[in-house]
Amino acid sequence: MTDYFTVFGLSRKLGVDGEALQRRFYELSRQHHPDFHQGAGAERQAEVLGQSALVNRAYRALREPLARVEYLIALEEGREGATDKPKAPRELLEEMMEVQEALEEAKAAQGTNLAGEAGARLREERGRLEERYVAEAAAVIARFPEWDRLVEEGGDRRPLLEWFKQRLATRAYLRTVIDDLSDALGEREDQHVSHRRH
Repeated sequence: MTDYFTVFGLSRKLGVDGEALQRRFYELSRQHHPDFHQGAGAERQAEVLGQSALVNRAYRALREPLARVEYLIALEEGREGATDKPKAPRELLEEMMEVQEALEEAKAAQGTNLAGEAGARLREERGRLEERYVAEAAAVIARFPEWDRLVEEGGDRRPLLEWFKQRLATRAYLRTVIDDLSDALGEREDQHVSHRRH
């Protein structure tokens, strides 16, 4: 299977020019659009449909920085398309257990009505976690040039790849705890919409 970087003629670097990627996406979309191949045989039409779908998947994976690094990790580990995620660091799990305990205590003390001091404390905790969630993304993106330099120089990329995995696992776990707090407070923004990870 052609990897998504190759679809766009890119090396496996994380620093991608978003505007150039979008322009190339439009070019490839026109080139492989089924409407331009209606007179072709059934086999050719099926091939064009497959190419069109590949271009769309590749663009979705590469246009957002964090989706790009998630895809790169899967690609580098030879598990492209796999869904297994790294586990969050143990110290984070222990810290989040304390947050969950505080949430349970607040619920027990005030039932489902988390108004007043307990609610304010949980909102403050959620705000702190949201800041950390954003900071984790910024930390990952800040190391993209380091990855790109290792690709150019042929250096050992595995330690940085592992670091990326841990940061993304931390973000995923933080997102879960933030959503749990929002649910408990009755303030979840995406009650009926699947949450965007980025």
